[in-house]
Amino acid sequence: MTTGKGKVTCDLTISVDGYSAGLNQSEQRPFGDDGGDGWGDKLHAWFAEGAAEHPAEFARMMTAKAFIMGRNMFGPVRGAWDRQWKGWWGDNPPYHAPVFVLTHHPRDPQPMDGGTTFHFVTDGIEAAMKRARDAAGDGDISIHGGATTVNQYLAAGLIDEMRLHIVPLVLGAGTRLFDGVPPLNVEQVAARPAGSVTHLTYRVLS
Repeated sequence: MTTGKGKVTCDLTISVDGYSAGLNQSEQRPFGDDGGDGWGDKLHAWFAEGAAEHPAEFARMMTAKAFIMGRNMFGPVRGAWDRQWKGWWGDNPPYHAPVFVLTHHPRDPQPMDGGTTFHFVTDGIEAAMKRARDAAGDGDISIHGGATTVNQYLAAGLIDEMRLHIVPLVLGAGTRLFDGVPPLNVEQVAARPAGSVTHLTYRVLS
């Protein structure tokens, strides 16, 4: 498990059958065949309802002091960086902290408004974790997605707590949480049903 003082968490919305995105993801449809408009309108309907409906979940969502994400979550560009894509979130992303993006292709850090800087890590998940821990100090680290990146960290035993948001939607195919992850010993910490989602929190014991 992790050794820093802060927790390593993941925060992921998935369908009932475990998918965080559908097939055929593209710049025009970042969530692919997601049962809706391709931008997660059904998968993330609870998020659009806002903090009034989901106060605890919104309050803790961006409290980490460093974030890690896969390149596919950062954007649709594949292979070598052929343009200065700056992420899906505009000039002022919601993170307001260092974000470490896993990639095979080097790129200079991308500073943004509001204190977010995207750093591009080419030497694997453990290197990204070390850099995130150095940046976070005693604070928490969020493995922010997508599911493929979360799976890598779960398989390596590097996540302390899973915060899952299960929506009443069956996708049937796509990018699935727990693919390639060995059996885990987990403890349920909290469960809260809402109209459009069930919020579950699990502590990963081993």
